[in-house]
Amino acid sequence: MKAHDQETRERLLAAATRLFAGRGFAKVTVREICRTARANVAAVNYHFGGKKGLYDEVVRAAIETMQSTTRAMHDSGEGRTADRQLALYVSIFLRRIVAARDSWIHQLMVRELSDPTPALDLVLTQVVRPRMAYLRRIIAGLLGCPTTDARVERCAMSVQAQCLVLLTHPVAAVRPRQMSDRQLDTLADHIARFSLAGIRDLKT
Repeated sequence: MKAHDQETRERLLAAATRLFAGRGFAKVTVREICRTARANVAAVNYHFGGKKGLYDEVVRAAIETMQSTTRAMHDSGEGRTADRQLALYVSIFLRRIVAARDSWIHQLMVRELSDPTPALDLVLTQVVRPRMAYLRRIIAGLLGCPTTDARVERCAMSVQAQCLVLLTHPVAAVRPRQMSDRQLDTLADHIARFSLAGIRDLKT
């Protein structure tokens, strides 16, 4: 690809990312994207095959970032006890959530949840399900049961909900927009200890 074409492609992606995150897929036009990117209206078809192809490229970039969080959880927990794995899962998730609350990825996902497109299936398949599968394996290890045990799913939902309260609006509005490392560590420790106590109680 020629340097000029590559620059145009990158400008289109940058403009589409901002616009799609701000208003969602349906409310953004190709003409608006091209005007913002200072590109010819035919450029979207040339580089991405159309508006949907451009949107899918934006979503793929978001997915790669979210997958990196799951990899960090898995890698940090490698060879650790299930207790420690759960604590690391919560700590990493909270830090990424707080860092992302004002990001384009968060805005894009909020748009997807309120006005879903077929791209939401990609997020569920490539991000949510693998992450939840890892969390279920941790909890199954704590309970000493298969991942298919009904208790595992309920516990996974409980852990996830405690973490997501920092991200979901308007509930997150009750929390400070900025949290220090110490505050995050304290909250992560609380959620992990609270969850471990509940999981252990279910084991008996």
